[in-house]
Amino acid sequence: MKRTLLLFLLPAVSFVVHAQTNYSIDLIHKNILPYASAVVRNQETVVEIKSADNVLTHFKTAITVLNINGDHLARVMIWHNKTTLLHDVKGVIYDSFGKQIRKFNESNFEDLDASHDFSLFEDSRVKYYSPAVTDYPYTISYEYELRSKQTLTLPEWSPNPNTGLAVEKSSFKLLCKPDFNLSYKEINMPQKAVITTGDGGTKSYNWEVTDLKAIREEPYSPDDKTYLSSVEIVPQNFYYDGFTGSFTDWISLGKWTYDRLLTGRGGLPDATISRIKTLTANITDPKEKARKIYEYMQGKTRYISIQIGIGGYQPMLASDVDRLNYGDCKALVNYTHALLKIANIDSWYCVVQAGTPKVSMQPDIASMNQGNHAILCIPFKNDTTWLECTSQQIPFGFLSDFTDDRLVLACTAEGGKLLHTPKYTADANQQIRRATFNINPQGVLSGNMETIFRGLQYDNRGHLLTSSATEQSKMIKNIYPINDMEIASLSFKHDRAALPAIVENLKLTAPDYAKATNNSLNFLINPVNRFKNVPHAIRSRLTPVFINEGYVNEDEITFNIPAGYKLERIPLNVHLNKPFGSYDATLIFDNNHLIYKRTLRLNDGSYAKDIYDELVEFLQKVADADNYSVSMVRTTN
Repeated sequence: MKRTLLLFLLPAVSFVVHAQTNYSIDLIHKNILPYASAVVRNQETVVEIKSADNVLTHFKTAITVLNINGDHLARVMIWHNKTTLLHDVKGVIYDSFGKQIRKFNESNFEDLDASHDFSLFEDSRVKYYSPAVTDYPYTISYEYELRSKQTLTLPEWSPNPNTGLAVEKSSFKLLCKPDFNLSYKEINMPQKAVITTGDGGTKSYNWEVTDLKAIREEPYSPDDKTYLSSVEIVPQNFYYDGFTGSFTDWISLGKWTYDRLLTGRGGLPDATISRIKTLTANITDPKEKARKIYEYMQGKTRYISIQIGIGGYQPMLASDVDRLNYGDCKALVNYTHALLKIANIDSWYCVVQAGTPKVSMQPDIASMNQGNHAILCIPFKNDTTWLECTSQQIPFGFLSDFTDDRLVLACTAEGGKLLHTPKYTADANQQIRRATFNINPQGVLSGNMETIFRGLQYDNRGHLLTSSATEQSKMIKNIYPINDMEIASLSFKHDRAALPAIVENLKLTAPDYAKATNNSLNFLINPVNRFKNVPHAIRSRLTPVFINEGYVNEDEITFNIPAGYKLERIPLNVHLNKPFGSYDATLIFDNNHLIYKRTLRLNDGSYAKDIYDELVEFLQKVADADNYSVSMVRTTN
């Protein structure tokens, strides 16, 4: 499951602004330009919390785009919905000398539906404007105002939200009443907050940065929050769409979520209760009962997102899911929880930041901003089980790389708990391939191949299981780099264990796979699994090396060669061993059989930045070995 499933509907905006009026590029501080594709010239953000249901935010910005790589930083995207209203949008575009080219206002924006293709309904929209400028450098400045009718989530300030973006000056100010309490966390901020109280009693939190150098985008980097600058601000008391509450930590946030958003939403009709009791009547093992109930839920429901007001946080009633046979991640988790409760199986509704790379809840600051998906935890004694409730085919107890190996918030009657989802090691994430191919004197390749995808590599083929045979064949042809491949047969076997596997069996032919002459056959020894994504070299790397997921790939391919041929060059024999991985590739020729064996292992984890050169060299040697070609020369007529 690779799509992003949104749990929360949040106002997302760019928090930037200008004070100067001369945007000539000659005035940019030269010391911040290395690695920059764009420069924030001057930015200000002012957030005024007038009351619990009235927050006014004023934005202004001026960004100079230096080259085509910075164009995406000049696009204006302003998210709005029924709780966040937009006012007074206007802007100006300047050339490299700071001369005005044109003005724009709200009438020049597209107002787009921001709902997702898996949503039944959302009230989220986005105002979008992209300056049609191709002469670099150029500057775009704009300002707008947002009025939000909630205080559950406040804007996060990110003065340098992207790599390749330098900052000359940026500031953020939050104004509130003295009794409005909040928490905040500063991440990679060169200066701390300045907190003052004005003559009228207004409390002011102020942050400012100047001359931030652009940070270069580096392959195999960790989550950008670990090296970019940001401030997360969380109110201790809030209002949202008729709901009020307070929290200061994960315990109290989880408690509020359980009490106000989840309690009372698990009722089910008598017919469903009777059906579940009958379904599990002859099962004594609680885990097997849970499996049966989970598979019942999968067969009955499908995923459809609904994000309207508090519905961005609160699940549908379980009875509505039961009646309609659909729901979003929140609703399906709540429904599964209600079904399990019929069988006296306790479970916990969990909020997670899903996606890649892995992002955990921050233990030292609780907020509603830190989750975008819901999963379910069943705390069996000594056998905690996790369920992904939005997929109709994912096996019981398997999470996939969408939510694995990270801290999540479990919402319980006793309060919130930070739990760690399962980690799938490299040894668990296997792709094991065995193939036997024939190559005839005309260069035609034919044969059979079996591949097992296990653990997180299950996802390599999981998306094909519900496709038609025609679509499966079409996608397999796009996956394997064999020109003019014809599929004689293709089948999949699904092992739904907690560590699941898919077995792919493929019978194929490929005319002209080998280049055939009167006396030789020339072809690549690795027809299906060649490593290509070698990262570029980097001098003076700044970030640690981060490998998000580990895995092991094993290939063993036997080529049956016509009689009378010999191997012309020295056989492949490569052995590499590094802290982050290993690689072995060998080739032997024996009695008309060419036997190729390959094992690539990558170990997930964080490594010192100085090891990056070794990683590049390692992966380049892997790519070179994977592209090894053989020449079989005829020795007899």
